Formats: sequence, C-alpha cells, structure tokens
Amino acid sequence: MERVQFQQEQMLDELKDLVEKKVFTAHETKKIMKQRSSFEATLVRRVAKKSDFLRYAAYEMSLEHLRRKRVDRLKIPKTPVTVSDFALVRRQFHIFERALKRFKSDVGLWIEYIQVAKREHARSLLTPNSALQLHPKVPALYILAASHELDHLSPTAARSLLQRGIRLNSDSIEMWTEYVKMELSFTESLRRRWDILGISQVETRDQDATPDPDMTDENTNSTDSPAPKDAEMDRLNQPGAEGARARRQILDGVIVKAIMDSAVQALPRIELFESLNKLITTYPSTPVLRASLIAHLDNLLRSTLFEHPRAIKILYTRLLTSTADVASQASTSTNANVEGLRGQALIDGIRRANEMLISVVSETRQESVRQVYAEFALEWCAVENLDENLRLYVLSSLQALIWRQKSSSPSLLCAHIKLMTEAAQRGTVESAKVLAVARRYTSRAPGVASVWLSRLGAEKVLNDSVDAVAKVWHESRRMVSADDGNLVDIWIWGIYSEDIQEKRLNLFEELLNESMGDPSVHRVHEQLVLGYVTALYQCRKGAKTGLETDQTLHKLHHMQNRFVSTGKVWQRLFELEAEGSGDERELERVYELWRKSDMVEATLGWAEWLLKNGKGKEGSELIVRSKGSVGEDEQTALETRWVGVVGAI
Repeated sequence: MERVQFQQEQMLDELKDLVEKKVFTAHETKKIMKQRSSFEATLVRRVAKKSDFLRYAAYEMSLEHLRRKRVDRLKIPKTPVTVSDFALVRRQFHIFERALKRFKSDVGLWIEYIQVAKREHARSLLTPNSALQLHPKVPALYILAASHELDHLSPTAARSLLQRGIRLNSDSIEMWTEYVKMELSFTESLRRRWDILGISQVETRDQDATPDPDMTDENTNSTDSPAPKDAEMDRLNQPGAEGARARRQILDGVIVKAIMDSAVQALPRIELFESLNKLITTYPSTPVLRASLIAHLDNLLRSTLFEHPRAIKILYTRLLTSTADVASQASTSTNANVEGLRGQALIDGIRRANEMLISVVSETRQESVRQVYAEFALEWCAVENLDENLRLYVLSSLQALIWRQKSSSPSLLCAHIKLMTEAAQRGTVESAKVLAVARRYTSRAPGVASVWLSRLGAEKVLNDSVDAVAKVWHESRRMVSADDGNLVDIWIWGIYSEDIQEKRLNLFEELLNESMGDPSVHRVHEQLVLGYVTALYQCRKGAKTGLETDQTLHKLHHMQNRFVSTGKVWQRLFELEAEGSGDERELERVYELWRKSDMVEATLGWAEWLLKNGKGKEGSELIVRSKGSVGEDEQTALETRWVGVVGAI
C-alpha cells in the first residue's frame, strides 16, 4: 500500500511539473491519471495478458512523443533537468520490466524492451545477461546488444557478444552474417575516421612513414569524428610503422576475411555463402575492399562447394557483372549497386561464363549441375536486344556439349530444343531441322516428360499438321514413365488449347477413358477427374452452352459409375457449386455423392454450409446423425472440428 502511495506521489510530481512547464494542461493531466488507473487495474487482474502491458507501454510512448513535440513547438527554454524530463521514459521501462517478470520466456518481449532501451539511449539497461541467460539460443538478442555496443564505439564489447553467441549458436547463418557485417561496419568506420584525420592520405604517400608531426592529440580531438571509447581503437590510432601496418591490414579486410574463414569452417553450407555474398556485394564499402572480399569468398566457395549448383550459379553470375572492374573506380565510392555489363564487356562476360560452365559440366555427371548450364543458356538467350551471333554462340556451345558427351540429360536436351525453336521462329534455323532434333532427343530420353513437353512445344509452333501434333501428344502419353513427376502435364498438355468449352469437356472424357485402361497412371486419372469437374461446372455456367442442372447431375452420376472418383473430386465440385449458384438442392445431391467416398469431410463441408446460411440447427443435427455411421476416431474428429467451425463463425 505504501508502495502504491509512493508511486502516486511520484506520478503527481511529474504531472505537476508538466503543468508548470505548460506542456500539458491540468485537464489533460487528469485524463492521463484516469487512463493510467485504467491500465493499472487491467494489469492487477488475476490473468494479465502481454497485450495489456504492451498497450500500456505504447500509451506512455505516445505521451513522451507528444511531450517532446510540444517542448519543441512551444520553444520552452532549457532548464536544469526535472522529473518530467525523464519520468515518462522511466515509466516505459518500468512497464516492460513488470511484463518481463511475468513473461520471462517471451523472446519477442525481450527484443521490444531492448529496442526501446536502444532508442532512448539507455545503455545501462542493454546488458544482455538476463535475456541471454534465459534465451542463449536466440541470435537476435546477441545481434541487438552487439549493434548497440558498436553504435557506442565499443567494437571489443560487440565482438565479444557475437563471439559468445556464435559459440552457442555455431549453426546460425544469421549470427555469422551479422558478425561479418559488424566487422565490415567497424572497418568502414575506421576508414572514414582515418580519412578525416588525414592518416590514410599520409600512408598513401609513404606507407612506412609516421603521420605528420603536426597531427597531435589536440588536433585529433578537434575533428568532427567522435573520440574513441575503446582500447582497441586507441591502439589503431597510434602513430608509427606498427600502427600503419595494422591500419593497412584492416583496410584490406584482414579481419573480415578471418571471420569468413571461421564461418565457412564451422558451417560449410551454401546458404551461408549466399548470405555472405549478398552482404558483401551490397554493403557500402569501398570498391577495392569489396573486390578483395568477393575474391576471397569465391576462393572459399571453390574449395568448399564447387560442384554445388547454387555455388556454380554464384560464380558464373560474378563473371556477368562489373565487379571485376570495381577496383578501378574511385576509392571513396560507396555505391553498392553492381551495374550489368554492356557491349564488348557483356560479350566477354557471357563467353567466360559459358566456358566456365562447360568446363564444370564436362567434369561431372550430376543432373543438377547440367540444369545450371541449361538455365544459363535459356536466361541469356532470352535477353532483349541481345546480339543474334551471341545467341548462336551459346546455342552452338550447348549443341556441341550434347553431341560430344552423347548426353541424354533432360535439362540440356530441353534447353536445346527450346533455343532451337526460338531460333526457328526468328528465322535463323530451319523448322525441319528443329523437329528432327526434337524427335532424336525424345528417342534418347523416351520416358522423360520434360523432354516430351519441349518437343510438343516445338511441334505446336513449327508443325503445320494438326494431326501430326496430336499423334506426338498421344505417343508422349504412351511413352512417359508413370513415375515421372511431370506426367500429369503431359496428359493435360493439349486440353486447354481448346477454346470451346464443350470440346474441352469431350477431350477430358476421352482422356479419362484412356487413363482407365492403364492402372499405372492412377495419379493422372484423379487429376483428370478434378479437371473434368471444373470443366463441367464452367460448361454449365457458360452463356452459350447452357447445360442444365439435371444434365449436369446426369453427367455426375455417369462420372461416378464410369470413372474412379475420390472424395477430393466431390469436394472440388461442392466448392465450385457453393462459390457459384449455391443451390441448396444441388449441393445436397453432391453431398450424397461425396459422403460415399469421405464421410467426415463431406459431413463437415455440408454442415458448415448450412451453418453459414442460417441453418445451424440442421447442421448440428447432421453432425449428430453422421456420428452413428463412422468409427470412434471419426466421431472424435467430427466433434472436435465442428466445435472449431462453430467457434470460427
């Protein structure tokens, strides 16, 4: 009780001070008191929520923001610090501390608290011990605390925090990336400071010479750069040959490279390389340093994961950017954008990338590596306004690789067919030659759907005979392996080229009859039935075709008797009807067909529709009736999920 009274007295003191300074009116302070009382009453209830604390803290933050704005607007003269200058911020911290006592395990709450303390420059509150003792496996906490230390020119403390975090989270890509980023930031801050002090210019003229004797401590402290607050920075600023050598090594990125080495040794994963690559190529460091770090990263990548497809992509992409010329740019430039190559540089870049990829593909049999080369060829030949001779160079290189290796790689074969088809459309390759190559390639890989799809694409645009294209499509359905992941794409390839809905529906029925004769394509059959249901619904809804409801139901019964119809098929039809006309009679008929395949899903679907359409009693009765037709597990599932449906609505 005494504590509450003491808090109220403090509260009155701060509000009185605000009134005396004319920041708030007496009426406003009364409203503040009333609002705070309301928040406090909420917090002392038996089960306070985290959101209650956050709303209270947000209210105090808005008050502090308003106080600062009014102080600036009213141009209140500066006076010795009084209670109202810090009380609102202090109250924010107090609310967070109370929340953290109750929700110690909430990582998000700790992060919000640290961010508020950082924003208010409350360095003493940012000691991470409490949070990190409870959550030693949360990288974000180490990163926030280290960032704050670095902002206050204490790289040693920041480095110590990140190293501690890495010891406990050595498998965290985020931790390693932030560690490298911190060292990059540290290097850049030193470079800028030394530029201001004139140290780097002196060393440029004579790397072994000592700094200008006129550069005294007094001159150093007179610069706009903040004075160092870290023993390590003090040592680096020392004059003499030893200090000069240390500064040269730092500007060359020796610290950053050492951290990269440690990161790769601890976590040799492609995700780490991708993260570091993004950081280094976009961080606003000097072009010389960036080029040096990129070269070091590429060397690590070659020695660690050279045959990884994503590693190869990083390396060949490097040859297609202007980073190789970055060292020739102004040393003070901090432009992080890498410009694309143009003209002769682009030609040379594509040539170098193409040669590198061919060399890698020639030494491996991994399809994933070949796919990288195929993607490269397709991507760069599709570049707008690319010189035709350059396209033909890539095309001929790809063709030579296939012929030399007698390759049956689906990736390479598909890419070659697609590029030749595009060349034929531009008039640089004969159509007959393209179709002949496509036929030869499907004979090399007869069971691969992707190669057949590439051939079908070529046949569609280059073959004038509709019957010939239809025969190729039929052959592809017969030849492609039932285990191929793209088998469904083969079967539906020609369906959606039909613009007339009734013809599309008839084509679906033909394919369904064909698939019924082959048990190995059961997966395709289900997808065809799903497509058939959608086409049937669209055909009935079409303005020109006008299939009536009774005709639709007749077809549905025909589908049920003739084709293998799963619960998923009837569910799809039910959803289409519910989204469309929503006719209750027809939906009930669909439900009766659906429940024969999946009683639980059908019952829940129909009961939910009834509930949403004002017939909750009928829906509940349906659930009760259906429980008698299913097993014990299904009864439990029905009850649990129905409660969830009712609660959500």
